[in-house]
Amino acid sequence: MGYSNLTDIGVNLTHRRFDGDRAAVIERARAAGVTRMVLTGTSAAESQAAARLAAAHPRCMTSTAGVHPHEASTWSQATREVIVDLASREPTVAIGETGLDYCRDFSPRTDQQACFAAQLDIAATQGLPAFLHQRDAEADFLAILRQHRDALPGAVLHCFTGPRSLLHACLDLDLHIGVTGWICDERRGGALRDCVADIPAERLMIETDAPFLLPRDIAQKRANRRNEPAYLGHVLETVAALRGESAADLAANTTRVAARFFSLEGE
Repeated sequence: MGYSNLTDIGVNLTHRRFDGDRAAVIERARAAGVTRMVLTGTSAAESQAAARLAAAHPRCMTSTAGVHPHEASTWSQATREVIVDLASREPTVAIGETGLDYCRDFSPRTDQQACFAAQLDIAATQGLPAFLHQRDAEADFLAILRQHRDALPGAVLHCFTGPRSLLHACLDLDLHIGVTGWICDERRGGALRDCVADIPAERLMIETDAPFLLPRDIAQKRANRRNEPAYLGHVLETVAALRGESAADLAANTTRVAARFFSLEGE
């Protein structure tokens, strides 16, 4: 099925794996009907790079500004100033990727918690939604988020993987949910596949998280096995099938939800 108006809410398009053919990746995304991409900021430098790339493609790209929990130990006053500066102007539409990752613990957990809370404060002050990450840190993630949620205009837990109990805890906090190609993996994605139909239509968005999370079941993989935003339609079709919806209807709805969440209407 062809698409003409999809929004990928999470693309790491400044990642070095795209350095050799970034323009071609963008063109393939457009040809696949991905008309808007939200580029993910994961550190001060990557957030600046994402903003520059998005500014060069204003008709189809915006960006986030934030520090991933893996990079939380780099948080400083200087880093905060970079994120606040980016947050104050286009093309930034959200703060993050921020949150907690206790799966790998690349930064100490106390640093992750402080960095997360600081970025939620920036999001609240700047009036921007938060773009969130969580791995194996449910209790602390929810506890910190609950302390800040009322001040945030919105928040999306990107790359949600389950389980149902976490989904409903997030929905109780009025979070949006981002679904990636994780759902295409019958080995690892069972918890997500079991509960994706529980996500209210008005809270659901789709993403690739490219170059990561290449859908395991996609038929035509590139030789480098790198994920790309052009594969978003495959994620969409898997989500639609598991929800018992038409892909066309889900495409229109997720695009509409993303436009509303990131204030993209009219751009």
